[in-house]
Amino acid sequence: MAVPDFPTADATVLLPGPAGALEASVELPESAPRPLVAIVCHPLPTEGGTMHNKVVTMAARALRESGATTVRFNFRGIGQSEGAFDEGRGEAEDLLAVVAWVRRHRPDAQLWLGGFSFGAYVSLKCAGDVEPDFLLSIAPPAGRSWNIEALPPPRCPWLVIQGDADEIVDAQAVYRWLEALPEPPEIVRMPDTSHFFHRRLIDLRGAIKHGVHAYLPPESPAA
Repeated sequence: MAVPDFPTADATVLLPGPAGALEASVELPESAPRPLVAIVCHPLPTEGGTMHNKVVTMAARALRESGATTVRFNFRGIGQSEGAFDEGRGEAEDLLAVVAWVRRHRPDAQLWLGGFSFGAYVSLKCAGDVEPDFLLSIAPPAGRSWNIEALPPPRCPWLVIQGDADEIVDAQAVYRWLEALPEPPEIVRMPDTSHFFHRRLIDLRGAIKHGVHAYLPPESPAA
């Protein structure tokens, strides 16, 4: 299939991926633009996760309000993305294909990775190969079957946001894992907050905007 150009307006595109087409949504900044593209990965496909998940869309919105262009995409087997669920192995390949497309078309922009739950696992899994400029992990799935704790930490600034009342991810397992690292990430603990941030999405938005502010590249010069 043909490789699409990077959109100049909000658009959904189909990218060539390792298992067939990958459906991606590109959205432009909502404030003064910065030379920054952020790719945000969605939660577990087998439990209904898609790029339209409300935590993923809110995270992308917070990044756009900070000046980033965002790319959300469906892992293989979801929406118009072809293929079948592969326990994180093929999904990592999907992410690497999206990264390659972004870097081909936006070589001068910083590239950030982000993910929610299973998407946080996939983005951390790929961080060593991608070498992003920043990593955002929301409710990373410590204590679950993917053994995220064994992955090497990224060599870039890393922000982790975790709800204390998470009913799917063990928040204390997340904190034990991260705080034992030689260089722990910045950790935002959100009290009385469930896995899907019910009634706390606006707080999540604020936590992201506050947490990334110091790492944003300068605004792009006016055209």
